Amino acid sequence: MKLKQCILGSMALAGFAAAPFLISDYNLRILVLALQTAIAVVGLSLAFGWAGLIQLGQAAFIGLGAYGSAIASMQLGLSFWLAMPLAMALSGLVALLIAVPMLRLRGHYLALATVGFNVTLEIIAKNWKQMTGGYDGISAIPGVSLFGHEIQTDTGYYFLSLGFLAVVVAFAALLRQSRFGRAMIAVRDDEIASGTSSVPVVRTKVAAFVISSVLAGLSGALYAHYAHFIAPADFDMWRSISILVMVIVGGEMSIIGAVFGAIVLGFAPEWLRFVGDAYLAVFGVAVLLVLIFMPQGIAGLLRKWTRHTSDDKAAAHG
Repeated sequence: MKLKQCILGSMALAGFAAAPFLISDYNLRILVLALQTAIAVVGLSLAFGWAGLIQLGQAAFIGLGAYGSAIASMQLGLSFWLAMPLAMALSGLVALLIAVPMLRLRGHYLALATVGFNVTLEIIAKNWKQMTGGYDGISAIPGVSLFGHEIQTDTGYYFLSLGFLAVVVAFAALLRQSRFGRAMIAVRDDEIASGTSSVPVVRTKVAAFVISSVLAGLSGALYAHYAHFIAPADFDMWRSISILVMVIVGGEMSIIGAVFGAIVLGFAPEWLRFVGDAYLAVFGVAVLLVLIFMPQGIAGLLRKWTRHTSDDKAAAHG
């Protein structure tokens, strides 16, 4: 089984490395955006899949990261490498300030509270023209320079985004194996039992919420410096809902599933372009079918395929 997983992992890495040279420039741009979104999706997977927090405001934290990094680079003259950590810290700080009162809510009440937070930040971005540019957004955002040279190609941003995503995936994998990762899963399964077992329930939920938001801030910073333009519409409620759908389609508790969920749904609008105005209806039906026939998402399908392949080989040798 482990050998099979190593082979699949090697094939996936080879595929990611070769992708920029095998697809069109247009599809490469979509893939870059999907990889950047995948960072926020992995973050939401920590909060939603592991800690059980129904979070519908992830786009707001992506927006905080995007606006924070753009403003720091344009008004303070900071490079991306200095503006990015400040943007991540801003997202984490805001998350920490709202987490304590907000995370005392449960279920759909928490979901509604995060929706309200997302809408509030969107309204602020639209009306604080001196800082955010209002409806017109912020344009001419500087790109990313590496070793003294500005990255000017989609291929360069692809490998930059892939590198950050790889670090985030490794961090999430280590976090899951840690004591804190096990505490998050325990809180999701049963808060009362976790509390009686000396697990700090509130602190665990707050930490999961903050980590998720910091990763969203990183995603937003990468997006701002890649697109060179941001506007409030980029971080609306639809964006938050689509990110939650990516987590569910990929597999709620799967890190790799979150990545594939972001990529698959990132390309979904292109694949469904032929349906025209019926896109949302077709997309909704497709997601419903996934929930019915693939309750564990893409990750569950991959695990089942790997298990069946291993069983077939064992039977053949037996």
